Amino acid sequence: MAGENVVRLRLRPPAHAPSERAVGWWRVQLALLTAVPVAVLVLLGVFIAPARTWLLLTAAAVAVLGLACTAFLPRWWFGVHRWEVTDDAVYVRTGYFLREWRIAPMSRIQTVDTVRGPLEQAFRLATVTVTTASAKGALRIEGLDHELAAELAERLTVLTRATPGDAT
Repeated sequence: MAGENVVRLRLRPPAHAPSERAVGWWRVQLALLTAVPVAVLVLLGVFIAPARTWLLLTAAAVAVLGLACTAFLPRWWFGVHRWEVTDDAVYVRTGYFLREWRIAPMSRIQTVDTVRGPLEQAFRLATVTVTTASAKGALRIEGLDHELAAELAERLTVLTRATPGDAT
């Protein structure tokens, strides 16, 4: 395309990790996701005598698996999740078994949202969601310090406003 200024973006490891506090946030999420089914199974085991053994054994198995996940997965996730914002694009790398690296050029960004759920607020964290004109969906940068997330959202707003294009 003659006369167009084409920006070439290359897939590379993004430079920044989530906040260290994200490890605790992920642990609490996993603990809660484990506690709910274990509590239901135990209650059912208490009240349904014919199935008590199987329900309590299942509750024990779910508890052991959940506690193992709670102990090990958050640290692994911290080692995998990366993000970076440059003047040209937002880079995000996620995934545990299947790694996903995504780049959103500034000209494709439509909205930037910052979300802080109750647990995130307790850990002073936030999630920045970058919505693009892509069928793949939004890019999510999770586990950011809440002040950094606010600064990042402001920076992205300034960068996208200054970037030519219509985000489609």
